[in-house]
Amino acid sequence: MRYNLLFILLSLSLTLFLTIKVNAQTSEEQKIEYYQMEPLDDSLFIKIQSELFISPPDPKAEIIVDLRDKNNQTISVKGVLYPFLALTPETRAKVITYPFKINLEENINYGSVFTRVLSKLNLGKFVSPPSLYQISSTLGYINPFLQLFGGEPFGIPIKNDLGISFGIGTPYSGPFETNFVQAGVHLLGFYGGVYNSVDALTQYKNENNQNNIYATSGYDFGYVVPLGNFFEFDYLKSTKAFTSSQLKTIRDADTLGMVPKVLDGGYLNWELRYPIRILGSTRAKFYVAHYLNEVHIGFTGRELSLSGNTFDFSFDGMVHSDVRQPQYVVNVLVQRIFDDWAFSAIAIGPSFILSKRDSGSFGIISLFFNIRIKVGTSL
Repeated sequence: MRYNLLFILLSLSLTLFLTIKVNAQTSEEQKIEYYQMEPLDDSLFIKIQSELFISPPDPKAEIIVDLRDKNNQTISVKGVLYPFLALTPETRAKVITYPFKINLEENINYGSVFTRVLSKLNLGKFVSPPSLYQISSTLGYINPFLQLFGGEPFGIPIKNDLGISFGIGTPYSGPFETNFVQAGVHLLGFYGGVYNSVDALTQYKNENNQNNIYATSGYDFGYVVPLGNFFEFDYLKSTKAFTSSQLKTIRDADTLGMVPKVLDGGYLNWELRYPIRILGSTRAKFYVAHYLNEVHIGFTGRELSLSGNTFDFSFDGMVHSDVRQPQYVVNVLVQRIFDDWAFSAIAIGPSFILSKRDSGSFGIISLFFNIRIKVGTSL
């Protein structure tokens, strides 16, 4: 009896403690009346903009809610102010109870990212299931992002499983690393295309060109294995030989036994990837690839959201090659720099390559401001 009474008292105390704690947390959240909504719920962001007759809606739009004045409550979408009452009662309730808020009345400093934002990250939103386009073996090529240097090819759907793609550089290359450009047609997971060279892409730099990739022209055929967009293989073959002047230019870049790669002959390539939706991203994956007799590991993510900011981030490590030195490519592209339609359509930021320099030391061998354009809405 004594132990039963003690158990009951402990249970009541624990219940009372948890009730007070939950109420305190709820009260704390209710006090936030001026906040920015983290873009981690695409359906709600689209619904808000649809009710405000914003077309096309942007699931990564900057939305700021101001409920401080009970007689003049507003919601701002990409800098345009709307009355809060323009939304339906159901949507207003979802906005008020939205769990991912950045308190704009709170003092923010450099440490806030670690003390406030990261502490509020919800694993259910930090990592969530990928979209249909990401895991479809026939639709995975559809990609609204066109990047100036490297990145996945820009994919345009013509009719569902039929479409075309275009890319500048290889999917793993960095700024001014290669003169490679490609275009192709996609149908039911099959890919057939051609590649060519734009020499201006490699003539910008006068030094540290020993790790470049040089191409002439050729063809590329591939296939995405069904049951998920997890494995792709292709065969790339050069059909045009280099001229003597081109080879001389390439040989001139030979430094301390470090030589560029010249695409000559055929290459069987493959990529094993795991599509993922992380930090609200619209297109992200981890991957391991064998491309042009080189081994790559890395991550790429589009429209990642953290602390109210939207950005692209990618990292590629080329850890083994039959010719070139290992290298590491990093891209950080930030949205919301420009105004009007370019607010979410354009991202710009640094891209750089780390490898062995022509002096023999390890460091940056290429650095430039990369840019990507998003055509249409996010997937």
